[in-house]
Amino acid sequence: MSTFWKKLFKIFFSQRTTIILLLLLQIFLIASMVIGLVSYSIWTYYLLTSLGLIVAVYICNQDENPAYKLSWVIPLLAIPLFATVAYFLLSNQYTTKRARRVHMEKCIATKPYLRQNGEVIGRLDRQDRAVGGLARYISEFGGYPTCSNSTVEYFCDGMKKFEAMVEELNKAERFIFMEYFIVDQGVMWGSIEKILIRKAAEGVDVRLMYDGMGSQSLLPFRYDKKLREKGIKCRVFNPFRPMLSSIQNNRDHRKICVVDGNVAFTGGINLADEYINRRKRFGYWKDTAVMVRGEAVWNFTMMFLQLWEVVDNEPDEYDLYRPGDISAQHGAQGFICPYGDSPLDTENVGEMVYLEMINSAKDYMYITTPYLIPNNELVTALEYAAKRGVDVRIITPGVPDKWYCRSIAWSYYRDLLELGVRIYEFNGFIHAKNFVSDDEKAIVGTINLDYRSLYLHFECATFMYRTGTERVVREDFDETLGKSREITLADCDKRSLLSCAVSAVLRMFAPLL
Repeated sequence: MSTFWKKLFKIFFSQRTTIILLLLLQIFLIASMVIGLVSYSIWTYYLLTSLGLIVAVYICNQDENPAYKLSWVIPLLAIPLFATVAYFLLSNQYTTKRARRVHMEKCIATKPYLRQNGEVIGRLDRQDRAVGGLARYISEFGGYPTCSNSTVEYFCDGMKKFEAMVEELNKAERFIFMEYFIVDQGVMWGSIEKILIRKAAEGVDVRLMYDGMGSQSLLPFRYDKKLREKGIKCRVFNPFRPMLSSIQNNRDHRKICVVDGNVAFTGGINLADEYINRRKRFGYWKDTAVMVRGEAVWNFTMMFLQLWEVVDNEPDEYDLYRPGDISAQHGAQGFICPYGDSPLDTENVGEMVYLEMINSAKDYMYITTPYLIPNNELVTALEYAAKRGVDVRIITPGVPDKWYCRSIAWSYYRDLLELGVRIYEFNGFIHAKNFVSDDEKAIVGTINLDYRSLYLHFECATFMYRTGTERVVREDFDETLGKSREITLADCDKRSLLSCAVSAVLRMFAPLL
């Protein structure tokens, strides 16, 4: 059998193909049901139009983001019966309600272990009342305290983070917690897997959790079982199943690695070779990460255990995972707050922290993001910052991984440019999710500027204030700027009518993509 036919055979009988076919079958059955109920009469038209209007009014009165409401209202008026069935099928799921209840229980149970140190808040207030207020918000409504006695190291590319993580994993004596959206076979994961297997054999508590959709098509079938046979406690978060369900939207997009409670890593870098440029996809892959040491690591430890228990259904003794001795961290200065964001509550922590960063910027606000699909609140904040005289700059990919995301981003370019925001496209693919302002505040994490990251995914990030790392993040932005092309209004004028029309249509449905 030729290589071509082998590849075709593999694709046709793959797990992904099976899932797609089953989903298409469900859509076909729903469509058939709808068509069967419709008879082409004027009274049917009035009845369906009324149904669409009633459901649209119902949606408009729900406590949801206005952009989501608009994205549903359009199909409800165009194809009311099908859209009504789809909306209630996707919005009222027992599995979603159960996951929300279990996650809430875990957050309540772990709250006593994540108390904010009042002395830290007092020192923050004396330096900057606004930052003190942000710390209170993240602690009270996000569940994660701001810490001192911690250090943070910034990595400007995937290879530097990979080398540092391998070094720390080799030092592990008690436990290793790893949580990633994507795990893919190759040089990066192969090296880490060998260390994890060896450490598990030495008696180290090794746990790995990866997302059921992000890694679904990349790993062999039942790969989690194979890892468990090698001593690694492995769980798949929200395994992707061939069913139309809203729970399938809630993915674990976080990237966390904790070693012995002493050191933690986060940022945009997954466990796959493109992140260290050993595999070429979309040109040079620019990404970033941070390594945290000291008291702030505890936030990541608890963040991991909260979601692990939701999947594993077995409670842990949290105190067992505290570091034995957190002595004064050499070179520690400023304040660090690792925080998470959950789609299963009503608090949009990731969005709120971004808004505070933009609104409090004085001299400059620099942003790198792979997807520029901001909501109205973020656009308004960027507009106000630019009008206040803040130097607002955003770097996006020049070589996108998803064509439709870039098309939607271009629909925002003209609006933002006319408001005074400067936009650049990197000569390759930029996956970094960085915010930095005034050499005082910075965020490095997993949260994109799109609806999925802000509202649908489990995310995490590290907020830094006067740690000294903020200047390093800004210097990396300046260097990346030199490898990017500035977008102008003239570039927007050169776009074809068809390209603009596609962007306009996609933008209407951006919250649902």
